[in-house]
Amino acid sequence: MELRHLRTFRVVARTLNFTRAAAELHYAQSSVTEQIQALEAELGSKLFDRTTRRLTLTGAGERLVGYADQVLELVEEARAAVDEERGDPEGDLTIGALETLCAQRIPALFGAYRTRWPRVRITLREGSRGELYQAVRQSEMDVCFTFGAPPADPALASATLGTEPLVVIVPPGHPLASKEEIRPGDLDGVGFLATPNGCGFREMLDRIDGPVVEAEVGSLAALARCVAAGLGCGIVPALVACEGAVAVPLAGAATDVTMTWRRRDERKPNVAALLATAYALSGNDSPKPAVVRRAMTTA
Repeated sequence: MELRHLRTFRVVARTLNFTRAAAELHYAQSSVTEQIQALEAELGSKLFDRTTRRLTLTGAGERLVGYADQVLELVEEARAAVDEERGDPEGDLTIGALETLCAQRIPALFGAYRTRWPRVRITLREGSRGELYQAVRQSEMDVCFTFGAPPADPALASATLGTEPLVVIVPPGHPLASKEEIRPGDLDGVGFLATPNGCGFREMLDRIDGPVVEAEVGSLAALARCVAAGLGCGIVPALVACEGAVAVPLAGAATDVTMTWRRRDERKPNVAALLATAYALSGNDSPKPAVVRRAMTTA
């Protein structure tokens, strides 16, 4: 049973879509199909039920998911143990981040890391908070960067790298555009565009009494463009590009920039080096895992 087949199976089992799994794994769709067929042939069991409209796990497929997770986690632990003995970061590292952070914060981190550790091959992926946390849990991603508080999960560790002020973005000429600062009471009855449920900024908006959610938009960048087009107002981090819209500070409001990783991976040299680089760039003074402090002294 080949490990790459198990890795592919796990992604297909999560996405239940061969096209999305192929894009995530950077394979041709035909390669994903061939790997799943090879795994099914080796096990002598059908793992997925395929119809023209949907893909579902069979009973055998559902049972295999847990075993695939355990096998791949043991492989990662073995690799981490060997990497720690060698000590010098190399190999692959997958970083994930929200769209805004990918554009605004991650390039500096990427550059600093690559300058110091050029033998590590980095893959950068975008996703929603839920997608990023799930990818880290399932060992499909090493570290992710998000806004807001991380999930309460004993298998994960996290650190706050800083805070980002929040602003209300409004179309030019909107009554709020002339204010120097906006307070929650100023938003009574104001029409807002919102990101989908589950997004941290949607949760913030829902906690404010007064705004009226008139439409949902899939990303912060798209939301900012819709505001500039006059379709409503929005709440976004100050670093979101808002060309054509007016950004007004939201009094006392900010969101954390958070880094999340698997606790058991802290001793992997390439992960420890990334954590150390992120801490150093942020100027974060909070307690750091011993392995991160050690990596910082060699960086």
